[in-house]
Amino acid sequence: MIFQRALRRELVSTAGAVFTTLFTITITVMLIKILGQAAGGKVASSDVIALIGFAALNYLPVILILTGFISVLVVVTRSYQDSEMVVWFASGLSLTRWIAPVLSFGVPIVVLTALLSFILTPWAARQSAEFRERFEKREDIAKVSPGKFQESASADRIFFVEGVSGDATKVRNVFVNTVQNGRTSVVVAREGSVALDQHGDKFLVMSKGRRYDGITNQPDFRVMEFERYGVLVGRQSQAVVGDKSARSLPTPALLADPNKFNRGELLWRASLPLMCLLLMLLAIPLGFVNPRGGRSANLLIALLLFVVYSNMVSVLQAAVVQERLSLGVASWPIHLTAALLIALLFAWRLFINSPRHPAALWGAFKRTVMFRKAARA
Repeated sequence: MIFQRALRRELVSTAGAVFTTLFTITITVMLIKILGQAAGGKVASSDVIALIGFAALNYLPVILILTGFISVLVVVTRSYQDSEMVVWFASGLSLTRWIAPVLSFGVPIVVLTALLSFILTPWAARQSAEFRERFEKREDIAKVSPGKFQESASADRIFFVEGVSGDATKVRNVFVNTVQNGRTSVVVAREGSVALDQHGDKFLVMSKGRRYDGITNQPDFRVMEFERYGVLVGRQSQAVVGDKSARSLPTPALLADPNKFNRGELLWRASLPLMCLLLMLLAIPLGFVNPRGGRSANLLIALLLFVVYSNMVSVLQAAVVQERLSLGVASWPIHLTAALLIALLFAWRLFINSPRHPAALWGAFKRTVMFRKAARA
């Protein structure tokens, strides 16, 4: 019991360090990516923190799987490296006695992975899609950042404003370049404001400005001065549809409509907690190292196994989506293969430590011969 408590404490502390490292790397990459999208006018700057949170929830299942796998592997490898396993085996205890403390450490991670996979990750995908769609459906002038050129949603108009008021309805020093039917129209005005007509369409009403209208490379440009001029910047608001793909649907909706895409998504969601559990058990026999050697080879093999495992799950998911395999057939082969690999590695490690192992028998034989020679002498 003392050993198991110490082992659980070490597993928890190692998992904390591994999770912090992986989560920090993921958040940093997502922060750079989403800030770039905000700078490019693809998402609202006020939504950056929320979008980073949704992206983190999407990646958390994989982070938790790697955390459990690497933590168990590192602790087992360190025990071999520091010769603690020699004392463990000399006390008559088997490698299988590691399963109980590893499971007591890993079951909460498996449960959290399942919760994220079946509930929170689809919700985060829906919320992220809704935030992005809501920003795309905002009127063009509301997406303009002061001091920056911004293309409209229809890609035929470019806005530039020197300043936007706090409620985003009034702007000053406005520049609008519109290209329609080969004609270019440039409007500059000292100020403007957003107005709503009786149909719910939004217009940027500019005052005290000029309009330059004509065709490029032709000398028939017209220059007009105006006191008030309106430009359509947004149609009547539409309801936000959000992401309707299988990836963002709630699990009950997937079960209610078992089409090929929903079946593939169900396979992926169910595979994540199973992968988490099996990889932690696989790390126990995989953690063997020679105390006189290094431990980097073990980590490389472990990461390779994780990549192969996750990619095979993706291949089976694609086969279900393409209707080459049924959900029932695709759901078990890769996990059964992993379970058989775990049993094989456990049997191999137990056989090596057994007194009937050829190396142990050969060592006993040599000691007997040496003893008899010494006795004759």
